Amino acid sequence: MQPNGKQQVIRRLSIIEGHLKRVKKMVEMEEYCPNIIQQSSAVQSALRKVDELLLEGHLKDCVTNAIKSGGGDKEIKELLEAFSKR
Repeated sequence: MQPNGKQQVIRRLSIIEGHLKRVKKMVEMEEYCPNIIQQSSAVQSALRKVDELLLEGHLKDCVTNAIKSGGGDKEIKELLEAFSKR
């Protein structure tokens, strides 16, 4: 992964961590359920964005390099397996 991409993913994960702590606190404080669901949905959406960034980095770096080297089948299979488990 490129350094800039790594920093972007780490930054987003730190933000997500803060939001997740907020969701936990909301549950502990017995806040209104629709508000908790809204926050939880935001966390899930943010995690999907992290997945997109990781996928983009993997495709641009690992998969591209593997294909240039005459391979790529292993990397593509790994991605398909990762997405089939979602």
